Amino acid sequence: MVASVVTVAFEGVEARKVDVEVTFTKGNPAFVLVGLGDKAVGESRERVRGAFAGIGLAFPYKRIVCNLAPADLPKEGSHYDLAIALAVMAEMGILPRDALAGWAAIGELGLDGQIAPVAGTLPAAIAAGSMNLGLICPEACGPEAAWAGDCAVLAPRSLVGLINHFRGQQVLSQPKPGAVIEPEGGPDLKDVKGQESAKRALEIAAAGGHNLLFIGPPGSGKSMMAARLPGLLPPLTPAELLETSMVHSMAGLIAKGALTRARPFRSPHHSASMAALTGGGIKAKPGEVSLAHNGVLFLDELPEFGAQALDSLRAPLETGEVMVARANAHIRYPAKIQLVAAMNPCKCGHGGLGRGACGRAPRCQQTYQTKVSGPLLDRIDLQVEVPPVTAADLALPAPAEGTREVAARIAAARTLQVDRAKARGEDAPPLNAHASGGFLEDIAALDEPAKALLTRAAEAGGLTARGWTRTIRLARTIADLEGAESVRRVHVAEALIYRRVAPGVESAAPAATY
Repeated sequence: MVASVVTVAFEGVEARKVDVEVTFTKGNPAFVLVGLGDKAVGESRERVRGAFAGIGLAFPYKRIVCNLAPADLPKEGSHYDLAIALAVMAEMGILPRDALAGWAAIGELGLDGQIAPVAGTLPAAIAAGSMNLGLICPEACGPEAAWAGDCAVLAPRSLVGLINHFRGQQVLSQPKPGAVIEPEGGPDLKDVKGQESAKRALEIAAAGGHNLLFIGPPGSGKSMMAARLPGLLPPLTPAELLETSMVHSMAGLIAKGALTRARPFRSPHHSASMAALTGGGIKAKPGEVSLAHNGVLFLDELPEFGAQALDSLRAPLETGEVMVARANAHIRYPAKIQLVAAMNPCKCGHGGLGRGACGRAPRCQQTYQTKVSGPLLDRIDLQVEVPPVTAADLALPAPAEGTREVAARIAAARTLQVDRAKARGEDAPPLNAHASGGFLEDIAALDEPAKALLTRAAEAGGLTARGWTRTIRLARTIADLEGAESVRRVHVAEALIYRRVAPGVESAAPAATY
C-alpha cells in the first residue's frame, strides 16, 4: 500500500501540485527521500523523526521510501515537512487514509511537534482551492490562508492537535481572514516649499503611473517629494490587492494574515545587486521590482547603482513582469511598477553653477550622468530638473495646497482612465502609462497642431519610436488632469518638456548644469 498526501511546489507566485507518496518496503531500515529536493527538503527526514519523538510516537523501524512526484520538478524549502509526516502517519495507520484525501498540506515541523509558519501560504491556498482541496497549514498562517475564499482551511498549532482532529477527539475551527489595513496618512506635500514644476511633474506621474526622474543638487527636495508619492496614490483595488499579497506571501512579508491596501513603496539601497532588484538567488525569491508590484520602486542616487543591475530593469518596465531564468526552470514574477528615481547632476552633487559648483563642469556632469544607460532613460517619461531651494522659498509660509487636494485631482484623472478603458471593453483597464496599440490611438488621437509639434520633435532627432509613444501617453495624462476630452498641442508641448526634448534641436536637451 502507498499513502499519498498533496502539497505544492512554488514557481514564482504559482503553486504546482506535488504528491507525497510514502510506502514501507523490504530491506535495511532507512528513510529514503527522492524527488529532486534541495538540501532543506532532504533535511525533512530528521525534522520528521524529531517531531515524532517530540509527540511520543515511535518512528517505524522499517525501510521508508518517500517520493515527491513529479520527480523531475525541482522542490525547494521546508514546507514539505508536514505533508511527509502526514503520509508516514497514514501509512502507519495512525491517520485514516480517506481523511487526508481532500486536503493539501504545507508547514515546517519543529522537533517538539509544533508546526512553524512558512512563506507562500496564500498562493498554496488558492492552488488547493482550484484543485477542490482544503489546506492544512500552520496556525500562524491560518488568517492568511483564509483569504483564499472557498478553500477550507485547518490551522493546527502542532501535530498532536491535527491527529486529534482527524480522530474526532477535538475540532479545529476554520480560521478567519486577517485584517485589511487601510493606507495611513503619510508626510504631506505642504511640507515641500518651492519646486512647483517638480511637484507638477509628480502629480502627472501619479495620475498616469508614469516613470519619473528628479535631477538636482543635494538638499533640493528630490527624496522628500518621492516620499510623498504614496500619499497621492489611490488604495489598491481588490484585484491588485490579491496580486500584490501573493508576491508578499512568497517573500514572507504578510504578518498575522493582515493585508494592506496601501500601494507598495520600495526603496532599496544603491548597493543592491541585480538579484536583489529583479529576483533570484538560491531559492529564486522575488526581488524589489516584484515586491513593488502595483506600487512604486524608488531608486535614490540612481547612477550609484551597478550598471548591470539598472539595465536589468529595462524589460520589467516594458512588460510588467520579470523572468528569473535558471538551467532547469524559468520563474515568472509580476513587476508592474512605477519607477521613481533621483540623482545629482554630477559626482560632487552641485553641478557647474551656484554655491559649491564643480570645477570640472561640464565634463563631470556628462561622465556621471552617462552611468545611466540611454535605453533606461528612454523608458522614463518625465525627467525633471530640480534647482536648489532658495532662501526666499524657505521663508515663505507653507503652500495652501497639500497632499489631500492633489490626491483628489489624481483620483479623478485615474477614474477617467478606468471608465474610458471599460467603455472600450478592456478587461483590465490600464493606466495611461501602459496603454498601447489601437487602444492608445483611440483614446489619445492628436489634433493637427499637436501632431505637427510632435513630428517636428521626432524629426529633429530628439525622440525614439518608444519616446513617441510615451510622449503621447504623457500628453493624454496631462489632458486628463484638465478634464479635456482630446489631446491638444499644449498637452504635447508640456509632455515634450518633461522628456527634455525641444522641437528644432538635433538631440535631447543637455543635462542641467547648476
